[in-house]
Amino acid sequence: MVNKAILIGRLGADPEIRYTPDGMMVTNLNLATNEQRKDKNGEKVVKTEWHRIVTFGKLAEICGNYLSKGKLVFIEGRIQTRSWEDKEGIKRSTTEIIASNMQMLDSKGGVKGQDNTHDNPSAHFSGADALPENDVPF
Repeated sequence: MVNKAILIGRLGADPEIRYTPDGMMVTNLNLATNEQRKDKNGEKVVKTEWHRIVTFGKLAEICGNYLSKGKLVFIEGRIQTRSWEDKEGIKRSTTEIIASNMQMLDSKGGVKGQDNTHDNPSAHFSGADALPENDVPF
């Protein structure tokens, strides 16, 4: 069996960083992908799909330090759906991509908050060894 997602898109917001109770860093990303087609009148129609991306450990640290809103990235990971009950007792669920690899595709880069005028070749980061073995309970 295979559970693999490969996405190329732009971040819709800066990464959100948090920590698990045992101190592991977790970064959440919102990634937009676009699909273009022509409707029956020949007009171009663009549909945007939003994806929730979750990274752990060293990959989370890299994403938190180097990614920001608007950056073009390649994400590879597995699809996971999880459910929980909110404070009002309503059952909620979400589907997200648990990233194992990330590659920055923009030609300019650098640490957030620093001058990004120097060229930085695309970088590839893997978080396979930073992923928890079990599902994350939050």
